[in-house]
Amino acid sequence: MGRNTRKRRTPLATKIVAGAAALAVGGGGLVWANFYASAHEDHGGHNRTRSAGAQVATIDCPDVGQKIRDVPDRARGEVDGELATMDSQITNAYQRLATTRRAQAGDAQFVQNTILGPLKDRRKAIIDRIQLEINRAGGRADDNLDELAGCQGRPADQQNGGGQNDGGQDQGGDEGNDDNGNGVAGPVAEDFVDINDVEPNSRDSRNGLAADGDGGSTGSFTTDCGVNENNLFNSDNLIAAPGVDNGAHHTHDYVGNQDNDAFSSDEDLANADTSCQNQGDKSTYYWPVLRLQDGTQEFDANDQGGGAEGNIGKILKPAEAQIRFVGSRQGDVVAMPKFLRIITGDAKSFTNGDANANTSWSCSGFEDRQVTDKYPLCPDGSQVLRTVNFQSCWDGQNIDSANHRDHMAFVQEDGSCANGFQAVPQLQIRLAYDIPTPTVENGRVQNPYAVDSFPEQLHKPITDHNDFINVMDEDLMNEVVDCINRGEDCQ
Repeated sequence: MGRNTRKRRTPLATKIVAGAAALAVGGGGLVWANFYASAHEDHGGHNRTRSAGAQVATIDCPDVGQKIRDVPDRARGEVDGELATMDSQITNAYQRLATTRRAQAGDAQFVQNTILGPLKDRRKAIIDRIQLEINRAGGRADDNLDELAGCQGRPADQQNGGGQNDGGQDQGGDEGNDDNGNGVAGPVAEDFVDINDVEPNSRDSRNGLAADGDGGSTGSFTTDCGVNENNLFNSDNLIAAPGVDNGAHHTHDYVGNQDNDAFSSDEDLANADTSCQNQGDKSTYYWPVLRLQDGTQEFDANDQGGGAEGNIGKILKPAEAQIRFVGSRQGDVVAMPKFLRIITGDAKSFTNGDANANTSWSCSGFEDRQVTDKYPLCPDGSQVLRTVNFQSCWDGQNIDSANHRDHMAFVQEDGSCANGFQAVPQLQIRLAYDIPTPTVENGRVQNPYAVDSFPEQLHKPITDHNDFINVMDEDLMNEVVDCINRGEDCQ
């Protein structure tokens, strides 16, 4: 499978992460250490005593980016770069956590003294620089950001049960991995649910409300942009980490615009080719890839964002990617501005909490059963579905904001926009996958599928997210708006 080969600069943060990549082995995945090992376990591989609460499973850091407001435009690039460096620091600390289990078992203060303490100091230095950059550009930085420097070790709240890891391997004197035998931390059995066990219409849908309904603007516009037949992949994030190589720390699928990497300018996007049938739609639509953890060596098996950061296995392209725009239940919609950026969902929701989570997993034929924090186990002949309804209320002024969220909002329960925001066409994406159903035996999942994630997010399904940059030409956007407001279904 191919990849995006555009030559890019390699910033210092990525070079630092590359040191951790030296831990990559065999299948390209890091040897993630046993999250559940007790200091008293038998290292022969049998009769292990689990003590999940006694060890730290992952690192939980306050999300500084979500707390930043009113960053002057001329400081945005520097601030985004600093935040990306902070993400790299968390990745490094997590990899250190995962490969020092034996030392942790022998020293109750090891994590605090050698991982979390130094991490706090490094984060404090970055926060100081962010405050300086904001103030230097004429803004006023929040003096309380320093309170976000400290991170916590988070104990495992899910474990694989009583299954043994007879195939564990020692690397560098540390514990062998004890996940699903695949060399990465997650997903685990508790991350999956039989779709038949999900109650119909039970999903908490305070986020991602469908904007369309019986009233208002009832039309729709569907754009066909394929399923990434051109194999455009990278681990950048043009919205959240512009100018930073591997800013996402996980690999994305791209459809639509074909010039998507961290260094693409608006001019690059406007002049690029598109995979959309309507050539007036050069918008970029992207999401983290799904992988089947079956031992397949993908093109990125030894790369940052791929196997070197725990994202391993066969990349699964959607069998179908339905992209459509719908209207508002309360009235007409207005045109989106060109280059409007929208992030929906939260790639860090396992540690951040679900305030910005916007995940919906289901199976074809069971669409009334939606889950946010589980991967569905679908019956034979049923496809795994990922669906998302984007924010559709725009502040009327900005194409982006300092935290990449404040310029957009979800509709209220009645379908209206609050705080003077305007209704724009709501983007809805439905991805359907043909995936062999994983089996769960003795508390362990075999051949699981999982969304790519930041390493410390452990491939949790609630971390699913989706990104969009509007690069429709003016005529096409006006056509979309007119079609929706007239109540027609167009494509």
